[in-house]
Amino acid sequence: MVRSYVLLAWTWTRAASGYPVSFVMLLVTGFVIAGLDLGVILVIFANTTTLAGFSREEVLFLYGTAMVAFTVADTFFGNLDRISIHIKAGTLDTMLIRPVSAWIQAATDRFMPTRASRVLQALLVLGYAMSALRLEAGRLWMIPVMIGCGIVIYASLWTMAGAVQFVLTDAPEVVNAFTYGSGEMSQYPFSVYGRDLVRGVTYVLPLAFINWQPALYVLGREDPFGTPYFMRFLGPVAALLLAVPAGAAWRWGIRKYRSTGS
Repeated sequence: MVRSYVLLAWTWTRAASGYPVSFVMLLVTGFVIAGLDLGVILVIFANTTTLAGFSREEVLFLYGTAMVAFTVADTFFGNLDRISIHIKAGTLDTMLIRPVSAWIQAATDRFMPTRASRVLQALLVLGYAMSALRLEAGRLWMIPVMIGCGIVIYASLWTMAGAVQFVLTDAPEVVNAFTYGSGEMSQYPFSVYGRDLVRGVTYVLPLAFINWQPALYVLGREDPFGTPYFMRFLGPVAALLLAVPAGAAWRWGIRKYRSTGS
């Protein structure tokens, strides 16, 4: 499965690198566009010293961890939200008769290696925040764990978004609200949101485990909403609980799909 993904992604990467000027321009453009969200945060802190009780560096830490996970997931799985295009064009039929998972083919279709510049931008911000905060060494182990869990959670959201489009074939914008919207939401401390919303993204759709709950542990901060301390460590559980139904939803969509020739 991994080998198939790598081979298909490499095919698109070679095709993109065949136009070096365009390739470089897309890399630079992606880096600049990714910096717009960062610019918003910097503008906020040009007018205040804290945001919902969090300093600039702490918010940048939240931004960096969320964006590393989001941009990696978007690079490797973001094309799953284009499944409605394949359904309407009939190209999904071709995917289903090939000896490779349709999920792999949909994820790698028109793979864009230039999205890597956004990953780099997020890593740079995260590196700066970590160095500025002087985090406790004994808590740093949580950072790769939270990023890994974040990638799984975002990948699961894109998988669900793809599965939904087997039913709502003309609503990619609706599902984008849950994928790209989740990425935007996770850039900021959840303490800026209402209590009911935070409960929803903690106990229903586990977005709080992308970076909010584990970041509270890394930063040594109390949860302003009073959630139990052990929830800081439930990222892997949340990722698994979302990945399982996401996989089931995708398989259900494939089974329910009716070919354009049927």
